[in-house]
Amino acid sequence: MLLRPDSRGQITLASRDPKQAPRIKQNFLAREKDWATLRAAVKLAREIGRQSALAPFVAAETGPGPDRRSDSEVDAYIRATAITVHHPLGTCKMGSDRDPDAVVDAECKVRGVEGLRIVDASVMPDLVGGNINAPVIMIAEKAADLIRGREPLAPVNV
Repeated sequence: MLLRPDSRGQITLASRDPKQAPRIKQNFLAREKDWATLRAAVKLAREIGRQSALAPFVAAETGPGPDRRSDSEVDAYIRATAITVHHPLGTCKMGSDRDPDAVVDAECKVRGVEGLRIVDASVMPDLVGGNINAPVIMIAEKAADLIRGREPLAPVNV
């Protein structure tokens, strides 16, 4: 599983019609770093599978197969079997005024658009190493406090 891919996708408008679905290109495995990470994962899984402690439980390697060793053979296996387990996010990145890719500020306000905030996973600047449910709830709670004008909670040292 590739928790923090280097590849980035994009969403573009398909037309001026707001009812028409946008074009979404997730761009999976577009960067060599992602391929190298997955190849290393296959290598590590093979090494773990060869450990003597696992011998009673491993009859044979089923994928990519013991005869598939080259990068191109491993890549073909990855290409044929890879799936996603993440929730796409980050299409309206939150960031500082100096970040040209940042769409919203620290208060979830859309830059250049009066009275509009974005409060969902699209403001997350990068993937988290787990399910995005809790971070999205945190973003929503923080935005609710900002909209209501509530003071932030005092820091707690645990």
